[in-house]
Amino acid sequence: MAFPANRLRRLRRTEGLRTLVRETRLSPESFVYPLFICPGNGVRKAIGSMPGVFNLSVDEAVKEARATRSLGVLSIILFGLPEKKDEVATGAWAEDGIVQRAARAIKSEVPDLLVMGDVCLCEYMSHGHCGIVKAERRSLGAAAAPPAISEYEIINDASLELLARTSVSLARSGVDIIAPSDMMDGRVGAIRSALDQAGFENTPILSYAAKFSSGFYGPFREAADSAPQFGDRRSYQMDPGNIREAMREIELDIEEGADMIMVKPAMPYLDVIAAARDRFDLPLAAYQVSGEYAMIEAAARNQWIDRERVMMESLLSIRRAGASIILTYYAKEAAKLLA
Repeated sequence: MAFPANRLRRLRRTEGLRTLVRETRLSPESFVYPLFICPGNGVRKAIGSMPGVFNLSVDEAVKEARATRSLGVLSIILFGLPEKKDEVATGAWAEDGIVQRAARAIKSEVPDLLVMGDVCLCEYMSHGHCGIVKAERRSLGAAAAPPAISEYEIINDASLELLARTSVSLARSGVDIIAPSDMMDGRVGAIRSALDQAGFENTPILSYAAKFSSGFYGPFREAADSAPQFGDRRSYQMDPGNIREAMREIELDIEEGADMIMVKPAMPYLDVIAAARDRFDLPLAAYQVSGEYAMIEAAARNQWIDRERVMMESLLSIRRAGASIILTYYAKEAAKLLA
């Protein structure tokens, strides 16, 4: 049977036809909007490498949360910039921590907005790593010079205790979804156990199950002031070349009690998102990270691309790969275009 040459193009002829037969659709309900919470009052500090994104004091974050919900976006995720940092991440699990204060204020003013709490220690550690560091030091030779760290190791199990404590503290503050992003072994199980023991059996966990050691995180580290002071995170974040290992990481997190799973970053790892969607039945999230956002913004400012078109196309590609939840700094703008 001959195939008419124009059969496929018939359904592309008008916007109405294209919309009618579209296979993949975006909606504001699928977006999660990240907010960076900082000390102070009335603070709305621009982040240089992420145009249009700000560090916000709690009062400004409440305003941003209210505006976000009014656009049909159902969820935000909170990251904190504490007043002080130390080697046990006190600001992460303190009952009056910066994110805890923000969560209480936001839930009080916008109760139907889902608040996710990112659970990691890097923003709160003096050294910028995601767990407790065991380090060996050596002299640089000069008498007045400070010691340098030559070798270091993340102490996994001791770090789990802090991650679990942080998760319970966030749940107490009203956070609806706990989202561990640290990539310590066994952290989902430890957090699930701690939440259950504290009476938060119904608080779900969205695990950053496949978080890759990526060069796309640079602008975030400026926004959250979380760059490591020495070394890097390759010993605990995933190697970018490993998709089969990503599937094992996801499977382990599900076995430990994850209710939802995430792949991070998004566009450079669309194949990982697609593989996870094919293999696992849990709700699947992907994080369009700061570097992805910054590249689009930089290209648009140089008038090399159509900003709105590329923004929406990038989000559509993540949805098409299989992610039903998209963490993106474009949540508000995309929601407006979809209205």
